[in-house]
Amino acid sequence: MYTNAKRTGGFTLIEVMVVVVILGILGALIVPNIIGRPDEARATAAATDIQQIGNALELYRLDNGYYPSTDQGLEALVTEPSGYPEPRRWNADGYLKKIPIDPWGEPYLFFSEDRSMDVYSYGADRKEGGEDVDADILLSEL
Repeated sequence: MYTNAKRTGGFTLIEVMVVVVILGILGALIVPNIIGRPDEARATAAATDIQQIGNALELYRLDNGYYPSTDQGLEALVTEPSGYPEPRRWNADGYLKKIPIDPWGEPYLFFSEDRSMDVYSYGADRKEGGEDVDADILLSEL
């Protein structure tokens, strides 16, 4: 005698295998693109930080007539600097909340002379020069 048993919900082995194969194909195509770009993401983050520091330095110059000296450094954007040249109208709120460090854990480098300045990072290799992700990231090149 045949009974009309209700079919219970669930997936067949074939359905599960198809899903696993599709996920495997997607993983093989997408993961290498994501995993292979952390250094590029760091270089982009450093360029963004340098641009932000450059904008703060321009505001400092507009308020005070010149950039902070190399000795005063980027810290002049956070706390009022002492020494020469003394700021004329330093913004009591500062120009940055804090000085960022580059994505490789190093401080950004700053050099000021006459009426020009440079802000830069040595990149992934932390040495002057280099190519690709090891290349220096300079404000003037952004």
